Amino acid sequence: MRNLFAFIARYNHWFVFLALEVTSVVLLFQYNSYQGSVWFSSANEVAGKVYEANSWVETFFSLTQVNKELTQRNLELEQQVSAMQELLTRAKHDSLDVVQTQKMALSGFKLYPARVVSNSLDRNDNFITIDKGWAHGIKKDMGVACGTGVVGVVYLVSRNYSVVIPLLNSHSNVSCMIKDRGYFGYLHWNGGDPGIAYVDDVPRHARFKLGLDVVTSGYSSIFPPGVLVGKILHVFNSPNGLSYRLQVRLSTDFGKLRDVCVIDNAGMEERLEMMRAVQDSLKVKRE
Repeated sequence: MRNLFAFIARYNHWFVFLALEVTSVVLLFQYNSYQGSVWFSSANEVAGKVYEANSWVETFFSLTQVNKELTQRNLELEQQVSAMQELLTRAKHDSLDVVQTQKMALSGFKLYPARVVSNSLDRNDNFITIDKGWAHGIKKDMGVACGTGVVGVVYLVSRNYSVVIPLLNSHSNVSCMIKDRGYFGYLHWNGGDPGIAYVDDVPRHARFKLGLDVVTSGYSSIFPPGVLVGKILHVFNSPNGLSYRLQVRLSTDFGKLRDVCVIDNAGMEERLEMMRAVQDSLKVKRE
């Protein structure tokens, strides 16, 4: 401390000189507008440079963080794209399988293409009207299908239009079977969800699993065997406990139904008539 006081006492005239210089500069810029403006302009320019440099530094460090976030986001997006591509490939494969199954089931049958002109979904007894009638070869009790599965059965026919009873009707009753298993039952709709129906009377000894396809059995003169109906969602016991009841997700989206095909069942009727004739002849022999 003594040395500090000695230093100040030795060079006190320099300290007085610096104090007077600072005072004169302050007075010069404070009471002279021109010098003041020059000072503030210079000070602002220097401050601007300082702020610019500071902003660049902050931007540099913030961009580093942004780059990290973008890298992470890119990885997430790449994973999502990969998953979506896999789902799309699987969906295309499933769609091709459905189309191939439909083609195989309907091969050898004459098909009449038609377009839906009216459709209902919110009733217990829904109906569909198509733009083809008896003038185009359509007859009562012909089956109707689309690219994804069974639609219904022709109920009424006029010259240029036909009314179809779809699966979404309380009077619909289609003979079905579990694909590649041979166990069959009868499909009906209970109202409500237009994508869900039920197959009753599946025998208790049947062996199958969820997700299997349900197709037409061919045990009627309406649909050939193998036309897709839907997939098994759940299995329930029947009320009497003697059979199974299957909950089925219908393959046909009735809300988007536009184009259908009516199946000419002439060949099936002939086959069923032969079966009836055989059964009648056996009955006669037994008697």
